[in-house]
Amino acid sequence: MKKLIALLLALVLTLSCTAAFADDAAPALEKDLVILFTSDVHCGIDQGWGYAGLYAVKESLSADHHVLLVDDGDAIQGEPIGTMTRGEAIIDIMNTMGYDVAIPGNHEFDYGVDNFLALTEKANFPYISCNFNKEGELVFDPYLIKEVDGVKIAFVGVTTPLTPRSSTPRYFMNDEGEYIYGFLQDETGEAVYEAVQNSVDAARAEGAAYVIVMGHLGNETECSPWMYSEVIANTTGIDAFLDGHSHDTDQVVMKNKDGEDVVRSACGTKLGHIGVLTITTDGKISSELYSWGSSVAAPKLLPLNNAASEAVSAASDVLNEKLQQVVATSSVDLIIHDPVAVTSEGKPVRIVRSAETNLGDLCADAYLEQAGDADIAFVNGGGIRVPISKGDITLNDILRVHPFGNSLTVIEVTGQQVLDALEWSVHALPGEFGGFNQVAGLSFRFDPNIPSPCSQDEKGFFTGVDESMERRVRDVLVAGEPLDPNGTYKLASIDYQLLNHGDGYTMYDGATVLQESVKLDNQVLIDYITEALGGSIGAGYEEPYGQGRIVAVGAEG
Repeated sequence: MKKLIALLLALVLTLSCTAAFADDAAPALEKDLVILFTSDVHCGIDQGWGYAGLYAVKESLSADHHVLLVDDGDAIQGEPIGTMTRGEAIIDIMNTMGYDVAIPGNHEFDYGVDNFLALTEKANFPYISCNFNKEGELVFDPYLIKEVDGVKIAFVGVTTPLTPRSSTPRYFMNDEGEYIYGFLQDETGEAVYEAVQNSVDAARAEGAAYVIVMGHLGNETECSPWMYSEVIANTTGIDAFLDGHSHDTDQVVMKNKDGEDVVRSACGTKLGHIGVLTITTDGKISSELYSWGSSVAAPKLLPLNNAASEAVSAASDVLNEKLQQVVATSSVDLIIHDPVAVTSEGKPVRIVRSAETNLGDLCADAYLEQAGDADIAFVNGGGIRVPISKGDITLNDILRVHPFGNSLTVIEVTGQQVLDALEWSVHALPGEFGGFNQVAGLSFRFDPNIPSPCSQDEKGFFTGVDESMERRVRDVLVAGEPLDPNGTYKLASIDYQLLNHGDGYTMYDGATVLQESVKLDNQVLIDYITEALGGSIGAGYEEPYGQGRIVAVGAEG
């Protein structure tokens, strides 16, 4: 009997302990939580799913799931709607969408740090980042905790330390040229790893059951030592990593520092995909993409009439109004065609792809000035599409000059690479070549009558210069001084040529990238005309054939 009583007492104690443990147990989700995420939208407000499609998906899922909506950066730049409104129209749409939290990507700063910070005040959702700082002090909270069914879900933000290079460096400096904003950039990556780890630990200490990192880091080698994989491998406590920057769509599960699985998901760009991270009621985490495969965007193909479609329509109306605004004047015609010569059919002769023009000078000058401390600037004639007539100039007039969405990039090159690039630039003359470069900070002469010494592969890519042949290019001057083949120069141009072999330019391989994809080509031109020139074009651009930076000579010249 004593043994029986003892067993009953033990059972009662066990049940009491179990009940007490149950009372103290962390709450569980009552229904699955779906975290929808976007990244690198780049103003693609009506592309792919479009914001209207995303809104419809969010509404549909909300019927049976808890739903949170987050953004991984690079939302406000990339299309005229961003340029014209300095990102404000995108924030208006994101407010309508009901975003819960966002992080800054590198291109959030393309209209200036002050402009972005003003936009964050307009946003109805918080921005977070554990590494964006001003003089050592964090600008935003490093993490945010959302509570769902009593379950705490933490979001930690981290932005690529390459941001000053891939936006406009001077935006992050004071008037003395000293950097006052930073992203914990160091050679090892340890500062970022530590910032992420501290934020994860702090969120866990506040009771977070799940920790989601929202990163704008990417998977490209040039992003090392801050690639998402390096952050995961050097930290613990992260359940999932929602990533952007590289425009990839990889869905990965990898080990963290303690050998535990971490889900990493990315959702591409321009709303072609919606990222979907699901946390089930039993705590399982998985990622997938909702992909829009049609070449016709969802808002155009489907009858999507919702709050987001109305916001997009309102933003488009604002854009159309702004495009017609007069922002500058010109006292001269800026040309791409010969002002005198015509074809046998009486049509104008295009010369911007074979000779210097005043519009070519203007575009190249814009790149040189907007790059900050570049020595030389090149702009391909094929990327200068329409002339600008004298008189009033609207924003639409400027946008039409550069319609391709290339971006200002700066690299460090040798004088020899510059010589090879110039040789390639004139290799097809006297015929046209879309890669014929208009120049700034530099002048040269060339002889189109002798055979080009350039060689190319079957795809038309530059493969070298035959040094047994005479070069066409001669008398190259940089800032009035002879170019030094062994010297180094900072070259500003479009990412298309400098980074992507556009127009066959392969001689830049191996060059050090100083600024990458800083701002769109049309924005470069807009900012130069409206700010640097004060909205008035004339002095220095009176001569249609330019300032004599590129001079064709005869064989004897």
